[in-house]
Amino acid sequence: MRNYDIVSVWGIPIRINVSLIVFLPVLAWLIGSGEQIALYTGFINGFPDIALDVGVLRSGNTPWLIGAGAAVGLFASVALHELGHAWAARRYDIEVESITLWLLGGLASLSEMPREWERELWIALAGPAASVLVAASCYAVVLVLPASTPAVTFVFGWLVITNVVLTVFNLLPAFPMDGGRVLRALLARNQPYASATRTAARIGTLFALAFAVLGVLSFSPLLLLLALFIYGAATGESRMVALDTLLAGVTAADAMTPTTEPVRTDTALSELGSRMMDERRTDYPVVDDSGAVVGVVSLGDLRKSRREEGASVGDVTRRDLPRVSVDAPMFDIVSELNAARANAVLVEDRGEVVGTITRADLAATLEVRRDAGALVAPRTAM
Repeated sequence: MRNYDIVSVWGIPIRINVSLIVFLPVLAWLIGSGEQIALYTGFINGFPDIALDVGVLRSGNTPWLIGAGAAVGLFASVALHELGHAWAARRYDIEVESITLWLLGGLASLSEMPREWERELWIALAGPAASVLVAASCYAVVLVLPASTPAVTFVFGWLVITNVVLTVFNLLPAFPMDGGRVLRALLARNQPYASATRTAARIGTLFALAFAVLGVLSFSPLLLLLALFIYGAATGESRMVALDTLLAGVTAADAMTPTTEPVRTDTALSELGSRMMDERRTDYPVVDDSGAVVGVVSLGDLRKSRREEGASVGDVTRRDLPRVSVDAPMFDIVSELNAARANAVLVEDRGEVVGTITRADLAATLEVRRDAGALVAPRTAM
C-alpha cells in the first residue's frame, strides 16, 4: 500500500500509510463514542485535582472533537516512540531510512539491525522510554490545564493512559515487538545470534496464536491483524537472520558463474534449446556483437517464448539486470535480487562483467553452505 511523506525529522522522512488515512476517521469515531468517553473519564478523574463532567464531554460536537484530537495525538505519540528508536540507532551510527505510521502503529526502517546484543537492547528500549516521556509530558499538561478546557484535558489524560498501556504492551516478549527484541538481545549474550532469533521468533509465534484466539473470542479485527503481523514478521526475520548467517563471508566471487561460453543475441532459440540439453545447463550469459555481456537467458525464458519462426536469444534475453561488485556480500545480493524482482545479477570487476549470479546459483550456494559449511573454499574471481 502507498505511503505519503508528511514531514522530515533529523533528515528521516516520516511517512503515513494509506491504511492509517482510511482508519483515522474510524478511530476518531471509536474514541469519541459515549462509552469510551465515560470509561476514560473515570480513570482521568483519578488524577489529582481533576473532575471532568461526562455530560459536558458528551454534549454537542465535543465527542467528535475529542475523537479527532485523540486519534491524531495517538499517532503523534507513535511517531515519537519510533523517533526514540531512531535516536538510539543514530547514536550507534546506524542509518534510519524512514519511519512509517500505519494501521497497527509505526515502523522505523534501519539500514541494518545490530548484532551486538547491547546495541539492540538499547535501541529496542529507546522506543518504550520515549513513550514513557510522552506520557509524563501529557500528565504534566493535564495538571496545568484550566478547568475551562475539559475536552483538551480529556485528550491529554487519554494520551497519558494510552501511552502507558502501549509501553507495557510493546514490552511483551512477542518478537519482533520491542519486548521481543529485548528478549533476543538478552538471549544473544550467551548463544549465537541466529539461535537467539529462532528462540525469540518461536515465542513471538506463540503470542501471535494467543492474539488470534483473543481476536476471535472478542470479535476484534485489530487483534487478528496484529496476530498476522507478528507471525509474519517473526518468521520472516528468523528466515532472514538464518540466511545471513548461512551466507556470512560469502561474496559474489564465491557464487557467480563466470561468463565463459556465453550465447550470442543472434543465436536461434532452437539452437539454444539443443545446447541446454547437451550441456545440461539452464542459464547462460548473453553477449552482443561486440562481445559485451548484455543480460542472461534461462530455460524459463525459453519456455515462455512463443517459439516464433526466426526468434533469437536476443528476443527473450533479460536485460537491465542489477549489477554488483565482485566482492559484494551475497546477503546484500539476495536483497538486491528481491528488491529488483530479478532472477539474476551481473557481477562486475573493474567495470567489466566477469560473471552472473542466478537464483539457481544462489540455491546451489545455500545448499553447499548448509551441507559443507566452512569446509568449502571460496572461489577466486576471474
